[in-house]
Amino acid sequence: MSQTKDGKSIPKVSRVERQAETRKALVAQARTMFLNEGYAATSLDKVAIEAGYSKGAVYSNFEGKEELCLEVLDGIHREKVRGVAKIFSGTGDLSSQLDVFAAWAQDELADPRWTRLEFEFAAVAGRNPWVAEQLATRHREIAELVRLLVIDISQRFGLRGVEYAGQTATALMSAGIGLGALRSLDPKIDMNIFGLVVRSMIRASSTMPEAQTETE
Repeated sequence: MSQTKDGKSIPKVSRVERQAETRKALVAQARTMFLNEGYAATSLDKVAIEAGYSKGAVYSNFEGKEELCLEVLDGIHREKVRGVAKIFSGTGDLSSQLDVFAAWAQDELADPRWTRLEFEFAAVAGRNPWVAEQLATRHREIAELVRLLVIDISQRFGLRGVEYAGQTATALMSAGIGLGALRSLDPKIDMNIFGLVVRSMIRASSTMPEAQTETE
């Protein structure tokens, strides 16, 4: 263990810790470049140089640009899911939580760079089966998280239609993706529409008749 000039000990950083720090720095730099410059325009060489590492450091952490982009998108998805879950796990009635969600969506889902990256990378899936499989797996995982959130909201606020949670999750994701795609082409698209869509679906759930069960 080395020491500073005043005699204080400096903990030795292990190889695993250094690699984790390197990976974190590369992902952060890649995120900035993918969002600002796009997937195609961002090379591993550029990411390494801007992050202050060699290209070898990139390949020691990632198999290629596809895996690096997946890591970036995974991080963005986790942030968005945590943001939504935090809103609907808070206090207050459903109407106030929907107001908070609408404001959050306007800020957090309105960045056209993110949606543009999603669609540009999705195009890679058309010629890369591995990427297609990875994206499909992630889509199903996110859909399941949304489904569970819909069930939780329905049960806490006494809404009907819990049995349709899967369809509701798909509809919500489709609306969000569709609006995001439009906004990537036209930044003037108001993402507040998504908040209105969610509110309308919730309102419909509150008046939805109970699913009929077979009695015969």
